[in-house]
Amino acid sequence: MSAISHRSSHRSEPQAGRGGFGRLLRAEWSKFRTVRGWVVAMTAAALVTVLLGLLSASGNHASCSSGPIEVACPPPLVGPGGEAVDDKFYFVHRPLTGDGGITVRLTSMTGQIRKPDVTPGQRNVVAGVVPWAKAGIMIKESTRQGSAYAAMMMTGEHGVRMQYNFTHDVAGRPGGVSRQSPRWLRLTRSGDTLTGYESADGAKWTQIGTAPLTGLPQTVQIGMFAASPGDLTVTQGDLGGSVAAARFTEATGEFDQVKLQGNTSGAWRNDDIGVTVAPDGTEHHPGRAGQSGGAFSVTGVGDIAPAIEGTAPERPLSSALTGLILVIVVAVMFITAEYRHGLIRITLLAGPRRGRMLAAKALALGLVTFAAALPATAITFTVGGRILRDNGVAVLPVSLLTQARIVVGMAALFALAAVLALALGALLRRSVAAVITAIAVIVVPHVLATTSVLPDSAAQWLLRVTPAAGFATQQSIPEYAHVLGHYAPIAGFYPLPPWGGLAVLAGYTALALGLASVQLRRRDA
Repeated sequence: MSAISHRSSHRSEPQAGRGGFGRLLRAEWSKFRTVRGWVVAMTAAALVTVLLGLLSASGNHASCSSGPIEVACPPPLVGPGGEAVDDKFYFVHRPLTGDGGITVRLTSMTGQIRKPDVTPGQRNVVAGVVPWAKAGIMIKESTRQGSAYAAMMMTGEHGVRMQYNFTHDVAGRPGGVSRQSPRWLRLTRSGDTLTGYESADGAKWTQIGTAPLTGLPQTVQIGMFAASPGDLTVTQGDLGGSVAAARFTEATGEFDQVKLQGNTSGAWRNDDIGVTVAPDGTEHHPGRAGQSGGAFSVTGVGDIAPAIEGTAPERPLSSALTGLILVIVVAVMFITAEYRHGLIRITLLAGPRRGRMLAAKALALGLVTFAAALPATAITFTVGGRILRDNGVAVLPVSLLTQARIVVGMAALFALAAVLALALGALLRRSVAAVITAIAVIVVPHVLATTSVLPDSAAQWLLRVTPAAGFATQQSIPEYAHVLGHYAPIAGFYPLPPWGGLAVLAGYTALALGLASVQLRRRDA
């Protein structure tokens, strides 16, 4: 590489005039492309990212059992917006044709929670409801799982809520419910618009929100429901990381003074939406309902919410770390080679304004890295995801916009990391020291945060304040405030939003470039 480096410097000497930034940029690009080792290493970084990602995807297989027989796992359930959803609850309903509504009084909400066994072999079931247990009223397109809906409900610890189409959640009045302090709920339909109300006495009503459910059929299902997601327990693992487990819960809503408006002909029907059926035909943890005169009791398990458990589509991009290390090495060599061979002053003759020279070098490197990383991440993401699905792995679906953001964001991560490594090389002027430093501040924090090494709080702190925050750009499944989940880095969730994390990395890169520019002006004057 030494002899080639000298040859590249001779090619840049004819441009030694005081030309503009464009001439400096072309000179830096010429340096990069004429050093075969750098081009080969950058190409290898892209190939390694693709090959390791596809190899990792090929090694992942999944199947589900139907009794003694292994069958393909069903694809994730999809909601109206194309996102993966859970849609499991008990529904007491009847058809509503055209406009109308339902009004009920919810007199109590109780439940059961399975806790870790105190005595081995003895089920430890306690009375209570989990924070996002739900009981209320619903208008739903049909009883098909994943169909559009809107619901007014009381929750375990979050008061009255209006939720619709799984991802939307509007808060009502806080507090609980009891026979001494019941809650009145109302849900009406006017065309494709559903409106939710609540009341403390059934006389004075407060509107909570509206749900525009475009494309509702003329006849929908209207009634009362109950659901209860699993009780989430997070414990610390032996190595410091956290382990999450969900246990069985159920919730029961007691309703009376049920009033229907509109064309609701037909009898009440009871449906356990999404209940799991064993191969012998028995139902696993079924819900139930009872009616006495005008009062109803509805007990349900499961949840009506976005699904966050499963294989995220960015899984194949875990190979990006290896490719990123190669990019860091190339980026550092791009600047330290000039110091090692005494060529920096020839470079400065081409552009005496040292800050502009460093900026041109950074831009050339960033563009080259982005151009190499973009197809690599696109191939790894799309082909790797297809391989996972072909292997029976249920990959959570995300929108095309999210897919594009992940691919472009990861390419930007590579480019920013390369420029940060370049700036560290300019500051330290030693290849080994700069490479180690860059890996220590970009790669190591991510590895520590996403493996079973650190407590969740420490892992989240690392991904907030270090350049490794940029990896947030690959997160595809967002954190939902109305879904209780294990939102930790080890589970694929980052403490900063995707572009926020990338902004942290960009901030470190700009700071390092600024310091390197100042040092250039002082030391090479």
